[in-house]
Amino acid sequence: MSEAAAGTVGGQKGILGWIERTGNRLPDPVFLFFWLIAGLIAISIIASLAGWSAVHPTEIDEATGVATVITAASLFSAENIQRLWVEMPRTFTHFHPLGYVLVVMLGAGVAERAGLFGTAMRAGVRGARVGLLTPIVVLVGMMGNLAADAAYVVLIPLAGIIFHAAGRHPIAGIAASFAGVSGGFSANLLPGQLDALLFGITEAAVETVFGDFTANIAGNWYFIAAMVFVFLPVIWFVTDRMIEPRLGKWNPAMAGSAAPEEASDRDLTAEERKGLKRAGLAALFVIGLWLAFTLGPGTPLIDEEATPEARLTPFYQSLVAGFFLLFLLSGWAYGKAAGTISDHRGLVKMMSESMADLAYYLVLAFAAAHFVAMFAWSNLGLILAVHGADALSASGLPAWALLGAIVLLSALLNLFIGSASAKWALLAPVMVPMLMLLGVSPEMSTAAYRVGDSATNIITPLMVYFPLILIFCQRWQKDFGLGSLAATMLPYSIGLMVVGVTLVIGWVALDLPLGPGASVFMEIPGHVTSPVAAAPAS
Repeated sequence: MSEAAAGTVGGQKGILGWIERTGNRLPDPVFLFFWLIAGLIAISIIASLAGWSAVHPTEIDEATGVATVITAASLFSAENIQRLWVEMPRTFTHFHPLGYVLVVMLGAGVAERAGLFGTAMRAGVRGARVGLLTPIVVLVGMMGNLAADAAYVVLIPLAGIIFHAAGRHPIAGIAASFAGVSGGFSANLLPGQLDALLFGITEAAVETVFGDFTANIAGNWYFIAAMVFVFLPVIWFVTDRMIEPRLGKWNPAMAGSAAPEEASDRDLTAEERKGLKRAGLAALFVIGLWLAFTLGPGTPLIDEEATPEARLTPFYQSLVAGFFLLFLLSGWAYGKAAGTISDHRGLVKMMSESMADLAYYLVLAFAAAHFVAMFAWSNLGLILAVHGADALSASGLPAWALLGAIVLLSALLNLFIGSASAKWALLAPVMVPMLMLLGVSPEMSTAAYRVGDSATNIITPLMVYFPLILIFCQRWQKDFGLGSLAATMLPYSIGLMVVGVTLVIGWVALDLPLGPGASVFMEIPGHVTSPVAAAPAS
């Protein structure tokens, strides 16, 4: 795959070629963080010598009774050098996204390896009516993001086969499913591992300035569900009215070597159908268990002594464990019925293999954890957030304009850095506290970032699955090149960007809840006031 993709990509010219060449010159995200740490150290030394400072938005000096002034700290000071080496294990293991992702993936890895995700996606798209084939493929693609990489390697090639079987152009099916899986990367009817990953980074960003903060993994639930209903008709329209007419009728003479029927298009076996039923029962059991914990006697997931708005905090905090158990038991029930899990040793092996798949993420998390921690030690995050908030407040820009700009910035950065977590780890330490000082909640900042991160996934050759999608297309049309794929996906990207920015602006203007217990605006920390928060609908 890599050789074929490299040969196709290498001669690309124009804007796509520039993006490819520029992006390829960037280091791996792990080393990008190491270079950023080196730059951060240099800037912290300069800032310390120059006396950069800011008034802390929440802390009061007990001796004077006035707000504490925070000054930039050199990361080359004896105290911070000692902290770096002595606290290195703690810095790594206390990086919030790490625990969230590891726990969820212990369960999701079983569901993926047992075959639950792949079978569920096949069941979702097989037998669909021709007129409804596109929206069903797109919806399954969006929901398939709960399965992480499985959606790319199972659903996308399967969509080409199913479109072909229905007498439609197979590349239109590949394009529609790619747009659903990758362009709708954050759109879903349920929170999942991506929510755990991003909100872990958000939590760490808030704590660099404001101290203890617990992220709500369901804090974007309503928003990402709305993304499904907004994105789906756009992808449907672009596929049926723009892309498929442009592709014309498929010519079998142009097919590559692997275009004919593939095993992934086979009917579900009796064992697989039984497995899906057992998985559904297991899922209902977990949902019922959480309802009992929340509404039943003793209400262990409700803090009865807390204020009304904080009583569900234990429930929100338990969702990471809830999704772990949901995926684990559903995957185990499916595997036992379908014959893909023989005994408990097979289950443990799958859990171990899912951890092995996270090896690269662990390395990336080590680098990102130290960048985030050292950013906090230098006090530069707070200083930049306070002065940035003052500048934005003075600009008079309403909240919807600021968040719309975040969508566009995230989309642009996505052309060069493919990893969603890497980009958010770079942006969040400044962006989240800065917007909090303007009265915008961390959940809203995260939601705006997710829209931009999704829309341009499908047009950048630097997205890790882009070469694989190209190979899928070449199975059906051997001369289909990188430019052909980019041109096919560009209308989707533009459409998703337009409706995504509109969704963010409308959500802010109407001040709709983003998820259970999560709103667009929040009380501004400390004594700072903001015209942005005072007029949310402007």
